[in-house]
Amino acid sequence: GLELSHCVGADPLGPAGPWRSGGPCKMKRVRTVFKPEQLERLEQEFLKQQYMVGTERVDLAATLHLTETQVKVWFQNRRIKWRKQSMEQKKAKLAQFGVIQPASADSTDVKDHEEDTVDVEL
Repeated sequence: GLELSHCVGADPLGPAGPWRSGGPCKMKRVRTVFKPEQLERLEQEFLKQQYMVGTERVDLAATLHLTETQVKVWFQNRRIKWRKQSMEQKKAKLAQFGVIQPASADSTDVKDHEEDTVDVEL
């Protein structure tokens, strides 16, 4: 479920560093761990439609015993993964047919668009 950990300052791994601000007891969100059955159903729904909104999202969340926010964020993250996979497949096909060359170390435009590209080792 959606849980918040105890005070960040009470972290057993060490004291809070200077990069953490916001008072003595800043809450940190615990990562949701989905059950295999939940993931299977979420993937099925994603194959049908990449966007889950409104009552569909509310109903799916209730069925899977998740919050609406957890379902929303899962779909957002899944769309990002799907876009990355699609880009990699397109690059691989274009490289296979010789339309583009695989990314090389001396490529100048890779550094300009680091956020938009994914390095693929072949």
